[in-house]
Amino acid sequence: MKQIDLSVNIAGVRLKNPVIAASGTFGYGSEYARIFDVSVLGGICTKGLTLHPRAGNTGIRIWETPAGLMNSIGLENPGIPAFIEKELPQMRKLGPAVIANLSGSTVEEYAAGAALLNVSSVDMVELNISCPNVKAGGMAFGLDPETAAAVTSRVRRALNSKPLMVKLSPNAPAITAVGLACVNAGADALSLVNTFQAMAIDVKKRKPVFENISAGLSGPAIRPIALRMVWELCAAVTVPVVGMGGITCADDALEFLMAGAAAVQVGSATFAHPKTMLEIIAGIEFFMRHHSISSVKDLSIRT
Repeated sequence: MKQIDLSVNIAGVRLKNPVIAASGTFGYGSEYARIFDVSVLGGICTKGLTLHPRAGNTGIRIWETPAGLMNSIGLENPGIPAFIEKELPQMRKLGPAVIANLSGSTVEEYAAGAALLNVSSVDMVELNISCPNVKAGGMAFGLDPETAAAVTSRVRRALNSKPLMVKLSPNAPAITAVGLACVNAGADALSLVNTFQAMAIDVKKRKPVFENISAGLSGPAIRPIALRMVWELCAAVTVPVVGMGGITCADDALEFLMAGAAAVQVGSATFAHPKTMLEIIAGIEFFMRHHSISSVKDLSIRT
């Protein structure tokens, strides 16, 4: 049969395979390099980065729930300047494509962070628009097409030498409309879904588990909904779409690739089983060989 080619191209960035470590679940890569050879991954998304350092949320940050995991980390990170100076050189040595996840609380903060990443050695920027817009009373940038387009456009102007991928929030009333608005504003690719808004109550203490009341739900519980959203978005846009949400095995990843995603991100599953992504890559290759499929893009069942 033909030679198997696992490589994919996302907005001009070549990945050796379609499996990417999701933001906030893999640190900067070196943390897992002691466990397995991370060079086999297609890409690594950094922890969420903001212009200035953030200490993150206080109180409980992680809470397990049936078939899922809730988190309220609060974007703890050293700030973009420190990332570029201390973390990025080590990430570049690991081998996979480096995708910087950019977060912020104002459009100005996003733009300033993008300008710094624009002259760095990252391969791509993933714009997290699930962050609260402090000038709009805390509503996330990604919930409204107009607001999402405004921050995407501003970041696009500051990021004129790097591909821009926008990470969409599943909490948007019309996620396809938000995705189209981001593409029209200059996004080269889209990724989805981010976590779903959820909450938990400690019945013994008779109070909410998280200090911020709500938290982000990830894990297998969200996969069918995430898959549906990826399917719908792939039908609406022409840019590459990176799918994620509850992927724990090769079959899960294949579902997203068959739905039209160009690549996938794996997050929460890594916490339970650090080598999950290695097994997914091997499983995708096995499936392709067994079904005589030579290219990842040919996995799509879209007509």
